[in-house]
Amino acid sequence: MEWLSRKEIKPMTVRQPRHSKEEFAQRGDALYEARIRSQVEEGNHGKIVAIDIETGAFEVADTSMAAVDRLYEREPDAQPWVIRIGHRSVFRFGSRSQRKPA
Repeated sequence: MEWLSRKEIKPMTVRQPRHSKEEFAQRGDALYEARIRSQVEEGNHGKIVAIDIETGAFEVADTSMAAVDRLYEREPDAQPWVIRIGHRSVFRFGSRSQRKPA
């Protein structure tokens, strides 16, 4: 790795989940529906929201990586749950969304 200087190499932070997958989903979905959806849905269809399931803090971005990175900047110990705004899941194989036709 001669081409990298010591300043460019950053140690990786290892984050461990503190909840089961089921609890992540339950908490994340509940927070989104109760507190976050009304704040982010208009004008952000298809974007990603990363939610800290412990604090309720959230960030919106075009990609899941960007949303989670921003959330970690604000909440370094966050436990992120990621949702695509206006869709049932973050990643999809078809073109169907939850948006109702106008």
